[in-house]
This record gives sequence, structure tokens and C-alpha cells, in this order.
Amino acid sequence: MRFWLICLLSSLGFGPAPAWAAHAYALWGEPRYPQGFTHFDYVNPQAPKGGELRLVSNLRVSTFDKYNPFTIKGNAPAYLSDLMFDSLLTGSLDETATGYGLLAEDVQVAADGLSATFRLRPEARFHNGKPVLAQDVKHSYDTLIGPFTSPGYKTLLIEVDGVDVLDERTVRFRFKVPNRELPLTVGGLPIFSRDWGVENGKAKPFDQVVMEPPIGSGPYRIGPVRFGKDITYVRDPNYWARDLGVRRGTANFDRISVKIYKDNTARLEALKAGEFDLMRFFSAGDWARRVTGKKFDTGELVKGEFAHKLPSGFQSQVLNTRRPLLQDIRVREALGLAVDFEWMNRQLFYNSYQRVNGLFGSTACETRGTPSAEELALMEPWRRQIPAAAFGPMTVPPSTDPPSSLRANLRRAQALLSEAGWVVRDGVLRNAKGEALELEYLDSNEGGIRTVAPWIRNLEKLGIQLRFRSVDFALYQQRLQKFDFDITTIAYQGTNNPGQEFADMFGSKAADTEDSGNFPGVKSPAVDAMIKAMTAAKTEAQLLPACHALERIIAHSHYLIPQWTAPTHRMAYNAWRLARPEALPPYSKGESWAIDTWWAKKP
Repeated sequence: MRFWLICLLSSLGFGPAPAWAAHAYALWGEPRYPQGFTHFDYVNPQAPKGGELRLVSNLRVSTFDKYNPFTIKGNAPAYLSDLMFDSLLTGSLDETATGYGLLAEDVQVAADGLSATFRLRPEARFHNGKPVLAQDVKHSYDTLIGPFTSPGYKTLLIEVDGVDVLDERTVRFRFKVPNRELPLTVGGLPIFSRDWGVENGKAKPFDQVVMEPPIGSGPYRIGPVRFGKDITYVRDPNYWARDLGVRRGTANFDRISVKIYKDNTARLEALKAGEFDLMRFFSAGDWARRVTGKKFDTGELVKGEFAHKLPSGFQSQVLNTRRPLLQDIRVREALGLAVDFEWMNRQLFYNSYQRVNGLFGSTACETRGTPSAEELALMEPWRRQIPAAAFGPMTVPPSTDPPSSLRANLRRAQALLSEAGWVVRDGVLRNAKGEALELEYLDSNEGGIRTVAPWIRNLEKLGIQLRFRSVDFALYQQRLQKFDFDITTIAYQGTNNPGQEFADMFGSKAADTEDSGNFPGVKSPAVDAMIKAMTAAKTEAQLLPACHALERIIAHSHYLIPQWTAPTHRMAYNAWRLARPEALPPYSKGESWAIDTWWAKKP
């Protein structure tokens, strides 16, 4: 019957029939788990259901004012998207670049790579009891690329040509060009009901869907709420996917409550007082000196460092090249030379961090040495628009460990600034117009001055004034959306499967799109070409040179000053209330491991 349907659709002009159908889609190689697998290896399939997981919000906002996580304005509660929305495919936490059928029972990719077809499970249900149908998938896609959502969705899906509803439970995504990543991209989109936001039989504009609880198909619904303060998600006992191999052993808590506190000090003291069960730590100082107290002494609260294999990401100080003072590459490089990471790691971070370099650390795409012939072939047509240094060895962040020194780095910075026309007059660095090199560092955390102050002191030695300005998070978000800053820090997440999302971070079109992810304002045809080569790669052998070329160009352009990363997740948790699988799966993102796979101990 299925074969007949595919042939019929092809004869009706729906394009070539899919080349294969499977329970999973792997970007490279074969899926780890076979057809009919019973559960992922890292879960406890017999984990008991029940109890409560009490969390603290992982967002920097101190309130929430909507339930719609997709629109631009306002703030939705923490974890809402992950808990309430299923997708066509879902990944596992012990492999990369693979999606297994969740809402979809199979995925079929056309032989020409220009479409992916998903057949929905007949048992899939939304929270309102209605089946998940192909029209809901199309509605979700059309809404996410519409005028009221984050522009990141539009960039991510720019190579999707459209969605066809082939029958009640079959939907096909058409692609403008072959791109092996696109089936995973569209397969990971959140799917929601067409009934969400419908009032008196008429759908509201999506930006007016604010307070209506989402109608998703995930394992949790919204429960008790103190609006703007705390929220509790309640497990759906009739969750449609609870017995699927991709879900067995997960969503074990009956309730997941999320509390919001004003600042980090309040969160830490609340943890010590037993107000919630788990907290992830990003401050090395807090972890080393302040995660103490009676509950830790008794063993009720436990500190755990869990090693992972996630990409290191590229947390960086971002230099906004829309600002005239930051448009000269020599000035940007000089600013980076004044950062003394080794001193900070010893004096502030308890030697717990590693320096970031480039975009793809701890992945197969990480760049080393000099460019290969394949990389040079991609870069050569753009030689005049690429820094000459990018054709040589990959960047290495400035070090102050012997035989290097801060003094030598500052001398190099001084020489670069002089080449760029900046000279010291009366203790102030000025250009030919007499303008002083004065910049502002924007942050939403007053405590951020601790890590910026050493850099400020070193820049003063060069005659550069860097002012630290802390603003409330709402204003911080607004200024980032409008690119109204000189320098800030962005914690970019890494990926094992780079693709179209880099057009949002570094693409020329995104540089002029408000609320995009292109914070440094990169506008480079060479960068656009490398991103295009990445997304067009049909094999890993084609992907890697494109990644390396992009990484070389971005790093040698000094748009970003690389900061630091930790190879472990640092979490304190209540060992009297929570039980967990023995080992952290290698690609789990911290507290999501607890949300997905831990369970409550019996009282």
C-alpha cells in the first residue's frame, strides 16, 4: 500500500519518489540504534514514575510574561519548549548527527536530495486529544517562518522551498538545493496544533498568542503557576509516546517546578536552604569556594563534575564592527593581545578553564596547521577579501606563559595600533582626527566586572579606555537586538554538525537584520561563500574543508576575542531526593540530563 501511494504521488507530479525509508536519518554513516530498539542505552527503562524535580530557572531573566516561546517580544518560562513540544525526529545523547522518529514513524529522503518525506504516527496526539496531522506540521513551519517569530528561524530554513501535505499523515519538505543537514533541521522543528491561538473559530495573529497555553504534544503540560515567578510542568499520564524506544525511561517526574530568583547570590542561598534540587554552576569561584554548607556536610547535597564530549563552543568577547572604531582589523587584534587569560585562569578561575580558539573546538571540524589544498581551493577566489594571515597557520590565542609574556603582547599591540594610525597623546590613544580610542563593554551582570577589570587595566597601558557598563537584562536584550553596543560577551554554543545556522551568526544578510545572531556585523562575501559550501556539502570530506576555511577567516579577522570553556558540567544536586543513571551520556547538555533521565527516590 505504501509503495503504491509513493508511485501515485510521483505520477501526479510530486517529484521523484524517496530513495529510501527508515526509522532514523543519519547525516554521516549509520544510526547507532536499529529499527525496533527498545530504549536508549543511557536511560533506565525501569525508572519509576512519580515525584517532583525542583529546578531553578536557567535563564538570566528574572520573570516571564508569556507562554509563547517563539515570538520576538517578551520572555517565556524556562524549559517550556523542551517539555511541551515534540518534533518529527529526536536525537540521542550518545551520538551526533542522527535523528530518530518521534512524531514521524519514518523519514524518506529523495535520491536527488531535494526533499524529505515524513509519515506521522497514527497514535501521535496533541494535549487537547486531537491527532497530530500533516496540516499541523505545515502550519507550524509556515508560522515559524512568518513575520512574528525570531529571524533565526527564517535564516535556518532559508533553503527550504516549501511544505506539501501529501495525505492526512504524510508531509514532504522541499529543498531549494541538496543539503544533507536539512532533513535533520526540519525534523527538529517544534510542532504545535493549528488550534493554538484560535478564538471563536478564528486564528489570532501569532504575535497576539501570548497567554494561551501552548497546544503541543510533549510529555508535560503547564500546571500550577505564580505568573512571572514560578511555574510547574505536570507530566501527562497519557503521553502518547511514553512507550516508544526514543522515550522509554525519560520524563520520569510527575512534576517539574521551576523557580526564579533575582540574582545568582539568591539562587545559591536558596539551593543551600533546600528550596530546589539541582543547580548547574558556571562560576569557577562559586564552585570552588561558595558551594558549601550543612546540607553538603550531611550528604543531602552533592557536588558532581561530569565529563562530556560536547563541542567546546566559542564563548567570546564580540567586537561590533558596525562601530567605526572597531572596523580596522589591526585595532581588533590589538584588543585581543591585551587579554591575559593565563593570569585570570590562575587567579580567578582556579585553573578550571581551557582557552577557546576558533569556532569548532572539540569537533571533527576543529582547524589546525596550515590550509589543505581543498581549503585553499575554496579560499583562493576570495584572496583579496580574506586576511593574508588566514592562508598561513591557524590562529593560536596570545599566551603569557613563558617564553611569551604580557609585556611582549602589549608591545605587539602597540605596533599594530601605530600601523593603524593611533598614537598616544597626553596618555590617551588618538587617531589622525584626534578621536580617543574609548569603548564600552556592555553586560547585564554587575559581577562581570571581575573578569573584565584585568583587561581594562591592560588596555589602559596602551592608552585605550574601556568602560564597563552593566544594565538590567531587559535593556541588555533590547540593545543586543538593535546591535547597540561596542563590546559584549556571547556564549556561542558549539555544534558537531555546522550548517545554515552560521548564516545567522556570520552571514552578510543577517548583519543588517535586527535581532539576528550576527552580533559582530560580519559582511563578507568570502564568509558567505564558505557557509554556502558547508551547507552544500554532500559528504564529510566536502564539509570539513569548508568548515576549516570558515574558521580560518573568522579567527584571522579578529571579530571575536576567544574566552574560555570547561570540559565538565558542574552540578550540585539533592542526593536524598534524586536518583540518576550511572554515567552522563557524552553529548548531554547539563541539567537536561536530569530533566530527561533522572527519577525521584521514594520517600
